[in-house]
Amino acid sequence: MAVTIKDIAQAAGVSRGTVDRVLNGRGKVRPQVAEKVRRLASEMNYLPNRAGRELAAIKRSLRIGFLLPGVDNGFFEDILRGAQAAERNLSDFGVSLLIRQVKGYDPETHAEALRELGAEGLSGLCVTTVDVPETRRAVEELREKGIPLIATNTDLPETGRLSYVGCDYLQTGRTAGGLFSLLGIQEPRVLIVTGSKEIEGHNLRIQGFREVLREKGVSFHETGFLVCQDDDRLAYRLTKEHLLSLPAEETPNCIFVAGAGVGGVCRAAEEWGLSTRNPLVLPFDDIPITREYMRKGRIPATICQEPFEQGYRSVKLLFDYLVGGLRPPEHYITRTVIKLLENLEEHHHFPEGAEERGEGTHADP
Repeated sequence: MAVTIKDIAQAAGVSRGTVDRVLNGRGKVRPQVAEKVRRLASEMNYLPNRAGRELAAIKRSLRIGFLLPGVDNGFFEDILRGAQAAERNLSDFGVSLLIRQVKGYDPETHAEALRELGAEGLSGLCVTTVDVPETRRAVEELREKGIPLIATNTDLPETGRLSYVGCDYLQTGRTAGGLFSLLGIQEPRVLIVTGSKEIEGHNLRIQGFREVLREKGVSFHETGFLVCQDDDRLAYRLTKEHLLSLPAEETPNCIFVAGAGVGGVCRAAEEWGLSTRNPLVLPFDDIPITREYMRKGRIPATICQEPFEQGYRSVKLLFDYLVGGLRPPEHYITRTVIKLLENLEEHHHFPEGAEERGEGTHADP
């Protein structure tokens, strides 16, 4: 059954007139209320009937681009799976995806990929990219061409993007700090491995991790700071070189991995013989290599962010904007989920067919 304005009004606890004003841009509504209405409209898969009928009638093609740094980075497979589920769900309305994946976070590579996608005649674009001058210029060129953009997984503030769909990185970093403090490690020595200094989310995770440890009075020493470009091979080499450079009494008893590269980090620690000293690796996200090292006891927990929902919701919000003129919420924040060995095999139980529809839950911004 199609979702109506009345349904959204009941879910939001406001009047139908308020919902109508928000969705059609008429009159003034408090920003917090408008944000809530837009979020619920997207979650409930609301589609204006007239716009939907017109789109189906003319069989208009909506070609949406998706840029991901997914080459050799398994995390982005679930984001891509979510985006493709949205594509299937919206295919009757002429939606198709043009997916472009690059390796790592080289600014010029990302800027070139954005420009190439901008030349493809796209209706809109979802992107995961670095926030640097090169990519900002490329995003500005897209805006000049009238191509709306959703920032997926990592934000692009002050670029004119429509919305950010992803996790609260500061919160996830603070969660990691809270977990670490519960482990009761004596004289903690921490090696920090990040993906890129140009990815705001990685920086916020590190910030949140450090903040919580200071707030809790945990005295810790950082043995080093490595940048692996989310590349397992580089993470392996840098971690091993770092470990070999330290005397035994100064080696880390925790390796905090703020981005990808956890496989390389764990392999370096294993080969160097750290297993006898039982250091822990504290990473993010649920990928096969993380599961493997959780079962080995190297990783006590991983902190996840609903990547399927991020991929699905990015495409759906862009579709709602292109078809119905529905302005998406400024931030669509997905849940922070802690996985231990004991709930590693647990899956989210959606209603029948919900994965194809991209339904899930998330935290309010």
